[in-house]
Amino acid sequence: MTKRTLTFLLACCLIYFTSTNAIGWGAGGHMMVASIAFKRLNPTAKANVKKLLAIPINPCAVTAKSPDFVNAAHWGDDVRPKLGFEFAPNLHFVDFPFSADGTPLPDLPEPHNIIMALEHYVEVLKTSIDTNEQAEALRYVIHFAGDIHQPLHCSTRVDSAHPKGDQGGNLFVIKIGTQSVKLHSYWDGGLDSFPKSGPPPSYTPPVLSKISPAVTIALQGHPDTDPDLKLDDPFNYKAWAKESEDLAQQAVYKDIAAGQTPTGAYKTRGLEVVRKRVAFGGYRLAALLNAIWPDAH
Repeated sequence: MTKRTLTFLLACCLIYFTSTNAIGWGAGGHMMVASIAFKRLNPTAKANVKKLLAIPINPCAVTAKSPDFVNAAHWGDDVRPKLGFEFAPNLHFVDFPFSADGTPLPDLPEPHNIIMALEHYVEVLKTSIDTNEQAEALRYVIHFAGDIHQPLHCSTRVDSAHPKGDQGGNLFVIKIGTQSVKLHSYWDGGLDSFPKSGPPPSYTPPVLSKISPAVTIALQGHPDTDPDLKLDDPFNYKAWAKESEDLAQQAVYKDIAAGQTPTGAYKTRGLEVVRKRVAFGGYRLAALLNAIWPDAH
């Protein structure tokens, strides 16, 4: 571990105990993003990611379960509860607050967040000579490129009952059938449309054969020619976060109240949002890695 990375992680640990515990996209959503990206990597980038993903970084038992690019996408969540990764939870999101009732906004977002994390780990991939450090950085970049496209990873709703924010919808509970579900969890699962992980306590990620059909659906109507993608600007993480922040207010929190069941119109709008965000996340992750490792030919 380089001095630069150690300094970054120590700073993250200083605010660990004030962080929320949001998890972005379920394993299925993360794997969809990675599947889209991997097919678009140039030969040089593909060779580099394969080399780095073959390195058995700690915790080895966890890393061994995600040896390929698509499964590596959920590694960032797999290691969160492990000893030595106490610094990580706040790096999965950036809480831009908005007030639903005029309650004053808290001092958010925290300085160490997903935007800062992407900047750091991309720099590691570009400049580090430590392959173990690069291997960890790659796994985080794959994961965070997915997280930052989940709207509730870039916004938190403030009101009189939640003056410090609702932790990206984690304190906003809705009804799905007879169950009470966190709004954040509902969107993590693509409004119950993404391939599902197994039951607790293991939460086994979905098999690869279920990812491809889900990707096909997500890409429908969301081509890589969309000018909003701005693939020629692959390091603009702030813009990606701003898109997610806006969508949180325009779609996620719109036309639903705590305790309510989502209407058909809400779900139709939400499905379009999550599919487009997964598509954009995949396209942009590929553009990012291709820019780090441009093809020599």
